[in-house]
Amino acid sequence: MADSSFDIVSKIDRQEVDNALSQTAREVSTRFDFKGTGATIEWKGDEAIEISASADERASAVLNVFQEKLIKRGQSLKILDASEPRQSGQQSKISITLKEGISSENAKKVSKLIRDEGPKGVKAQIQGDELRVSSKSRDDLQAVQQLVKGQDYDFAVQFVNYR
Repeated sequence: MADSSFDIVSKIDRQEVDNALSQTAREVSTRFDFKGTGATIEWKGDEAIEISASADERASAVLNVFQEKLIKRGQSLKILDASEPRQSGQQSKISITLKEGISSENAKKVSKLIRDEGPKGVKAQIQGDELRVSSKSRDDLQAVQQLVKGQDYDFAVQFVNYR
């Protein structure tokens, strides 16, 4: 019988992030507590988002609204790398970078965890910015998924290509 496998990845669903950003922009433009603060949220290229407002607290409040929208759309907050509010002229700005892919040191951590604590006979291979896990037993693969989900990594984890 052939081995079963799946991939551990850290991907961003850009459409969901874009929808959350649009909802946040709409809410910020209509909410009373944001009136007159010049609060905005917008894309800065493909990998970054910028929030600006007249005060640090207002910029942080826009970030909180954006995070709520992401959670409602099923996205992990671990994809966000938000800076502290900084002054830029009269505006306070927050830069957010979107994190995608598993770095090689994080992939090594996950691979070591699977080797040390996972079921015997499960193999983990690093392939670029993802990790392929294979085994003869599908039950072992499901046990590995539960093991990896139970860990608190600083990156979002998804399981794809389960076969």
